[in-house]
Amino acid sequence: MQEILLELKDLFVSYGAISALKGISLEVRKGEVVTILGANGAGKSTTLKTISGLIKSKSGSIIFEGKDISSTLSHKIVSQGIAHCPEGRRVFSTLNVEENLLMGAYSLKHIDKETLKWIYEILPRLKERKKQLAGTLSGGEQQMLAIGRALMSKPKLLILDEPSLGLAPILIKTIFKAIEEVAKKGTTVLLVEQNARAALKLANRGYVLELGKITHSGNSKELLASKSIQEAYLGKQAKI
Repeated sequence: MQEILLELKDLFVSYGAISALKGISLEVRKGEVVTILGANGAGKSTTLKTISGLIKSKSGSIIFEGKDISSTLSHKIVSQGIAHCPEGRRVFSTLNVEENLLMGAYSLKHIDKETLKWIYEILPRLKERKKQLAGTLSGGEQQMLAIGRALMSKPKLLILDEPSLGLAPILIKTIFKAIEEVAKKGTTVLLVEQNARAALKLANRGYVLELGKITHSGNSKELLASKSIQEAYLGKQAKI
């Protein structure tokens, strides 16, 4: 069994008087793709933001490579090997594609040209658009750019928040193929994704969040076969 890379233990997070996460525990092992499923407001994005230090937990712990990073500043978490690709892409619109990608390597002492070359290979649209301003890209191209930028830091753990949101099916297929290539190269992936069927087909294991609590967990085949998961999350989603 692979070594545990990331572990959340009894994590509580609140927004003022509102409890967003109510004691969740989960683990991600090296080399895995793990997905977190759930409806809007379940706490999925909050979980990712807490891991990457954008939100501080009320209690509980976040263990990465055996070290508690619960109180670590977000920029130091990036330096330790966690890259967060947030919902909404948030590219630098006045910089071109390649400048955006290079910004992703700010935590490294040197820009790895081999990593840049590999990103262009798995996301060839970025190479075609490398001198184009990021703000003029389509939504799908901006999502590719956000993922590529996160990969430039050479992360041990890539966190992806809703990478297919609002995209056409053909672009979703491209995005998921790229995530598959990232995983094949050995980068561990934690994925929050509205398209539960696509996420479970890609992932090794999954967790289901409901109102800040984990209600189901298991390998992807078990979750795909679960009647309650099918009824709640797999009903009418497009297949890819």
